[in-house]
Amino acid sequence: MKKSLAILCLSSLLVIPACRGTGVPDSAITTATLFREMADLHFLTSFPDPPFRTVQFSSYDHRSRVPGGPDWFANSDGFGGEPIPNFEQVLSEPNEDGIGEYLIADVEGPGAIVRLWSAAISGEIRLYLDGEPDPVFDGPALDFFHRTLDGYPEIEGLDRERLEKTVYQRDASYAPIPFSRRMRLEWTGDLEAIHFYQVQVRLYASGTQIRTFSPQDLAAYAETIDEVAQALADPDERLDVRSREETQAIVAVLEPGTSQKIISLEGPKALERLSLKLEAQDLDRALRQTLLHIHFDGHPWGQVQSPVGDFFGAAPGINPYRSLPFSVFPDGTMVCRFVMPFARSMTIHLENRGDQAVSVRGEILPLPFEWDEGSSLHFRARWRTDHELIASNRDVQDLPFLLAHGRGLYVGTTSILLNPNQVPTPYGNWWGEGDEKVFVDDEAQPSIFGTGSEDYYNYSWSSPDIFFFPYCGQPRNDGPGNRGFVSNYRWHILDPIPFTRNIRFFMELYSHERTPGLSYARIAYHYARPGITDDHQAIMPEDLRPLELPDGWQPAARMGARNSVIHPAEDLVKERKNTESRRGRLWAGGKILIWKPRVPGETKAFELPIEDNGTYRIHISAALTPQSGRFAMRLDGEAITLRSQQEHVDLYRPFRILLRNFALQDRELAQGRHTLMLEYLGAPPGIEQAEIGIDFIWIQKIEP
Repeated sequence: MKKSLAILCLSSLLVIPACRGTGVPDSAITTATLFREMADLHFLTSFPDPPFRTVQFSSYDHRSRVPGGPDWFANSDGFGGEPIPNFEQVLSEPNEDGIGEYLIADVEGPGAIVRLWSAAISGEIRLYLDGEPDPVFDGPALDFFHRTLDGYPEIEGLDRERLEKTVYQRDASYAPIPFSRRMRLEWTGDLEAIHFYQVQVRLYASGTQIRTFSPQDLAAYAETIDEVAQALADPDERLDVRSREETQAIVAVLEPGTSQKIISLEGPKALERLSLKLEAQDLDRALRQTLLHIHFDGHPWGQVQSPVGDFFGAAPGINPYRSLPFSVFPDGTMVCRFVMPFARSMTIHLENRGDQAVSVRGEILPLPFEWDEGSSLHFRARWRTDHELIASNRDVQDLPFLLAHGRGLYVGTTSILLNPNQVPTPYGNWWGEGDEKVFVDDEAQPSIFGTGSEDYYNYSWSSPDIFFFPYCGQPRNDGPGNRGFVSNYRWHILDPIPFTRNIRFFMELYSHERTPGLSYARIAYHYARPGITDDHQAIMPEDLRPLELPDGWQPAARMGARNSVIHPAEDLVKERKNTESRRGRLWAGGKILIWKPRVPGETKAFELPIEDNGTYRIHISAALTPQSGRFAMRLDGEAITLRSQQEHVDLYRPFRILLRNFALQDRELAQGRHTLMLEYLGAPPGIEQAEIGIDFIWIQKIEP
């Protein structure tokens, strides 16, 4: 990697002096100040000063030029072979080997790269800052997008493992790269190869004082970077709390159809932390049917209006996760750390729209706050949902997340879905092929145009994984694939989206196949000046109807499961010793085979019918639960591994119940009956009776 030279500026953890001779004042934006913003939720409570715009350069299908026009939902966005190159400009046409040079971005003026993402990208990247002839980065493109700082020797002084969980988040990098005069990003590669990318950039007003990134910053600001990474890794314990006031307890019992004011404060103040825990006979229903209303400064409609569970980002139910602004704990405690300022008053109401009593406990942490009539912002989070949607790969539509007129700052998004598609694989039941499109301040073309819903949420390839990072996560995904209840979140902390007049945030609803009956709830979290108007409508009883997975669903042998014969596990098991059937809507046909092995080494055999000679892939659809153990596999007496090369399957998952597919290595099988043997290997300590839940087994013929 080639690196440009920069003057090394020494800094302490709390004071970052200007570099002598640079002409850059102490108030300048630097690598260190941007790192600090990564864990500063107070920064979001007023309009940015100095002001900036947030824009995105991406590999979206560049035919999408006219909103609602013929190519508005075009989807050639990085797989290779696009009708037109997915770049700002072709710098040099492909040579005889197919390698060309392409411009990703070239911006004049002060700014900062604040987010990078790629599902996969081949080729090489060159990053030029401030017109310097030598690039500050010159190397593999995927390294730049996923591990931006790792190639610099100066990173050796930092905790690399901690960076993996904080600065690098799933398939995104949030390593800030400020520049004072210009940023130019070039890609060299083959247009026929994969080249998904997103580059998010702050563009500051001319004259804004910025000290341009240098690799030496990683050493000079090592203490600051490490402190920020620690706060991001464990915000419940390590994030700085500014308030020195006492917490105020919340205790309430809400009978069906009642509403209670649980907190009232006089301002100017701010709410620095809010925690709630609900108890009810059916907790999942209570979390959706108990509404949270937070009113600031006498507004008759709450700036926050949401089902309690959805507001905390992991609905439906309690799905533990930890991010910078929100945490959900296994005991049901939910914490919000978004700072909520107000000038005169704040009230919190809870409203029980359900048919059962709900008990509520929690607390708030007030914070002294100086409200500025020119720049301070109210926090807003207004939930909306659509039931009985028809997702489609033909009749694609833009779902509105927020249409607002006024001045503010967009800071986060959640998508909370019920996806009833019956294909048991991500290829087939994927709901999120669609792009985000964000229009800011009367733009005719969105300045943020994405490449897929999972790309917006910082992951790739419609992955069903449960994961969570400080700014992004998927705390619920029932499966198999992306079927069932699914929740995604992304917080815009380093990359907030300021708007001075209006914002229109849409996400395409674009699925792999036509899927009726999809429910899609979402929240657009933002801050705004008093006087903003939006398209929110009051939450109706129909919006809060209880949602359940379709009963007795049957997996469909198409798309990712094409050429398959799918068998319920109970139809293939050779003998039923130590087994039982358990009912539930998550399971195919409404029931699952539960094997309860007594000791490691115990086996359970399944007889697999093969109709014709050929190459086959055997898939086991199994339950991941807090009571599950591990097993190894043999096919016709011979040990067989998963396609991932894993030698055994571990079904243990704390706090969740999931359905997942495990594909075995392809094998040549003759017509007739074959035996798949599962051998129990044990379970984590504390599980007295382990379970192995096998829902269905599908045998897929692999065509040449």
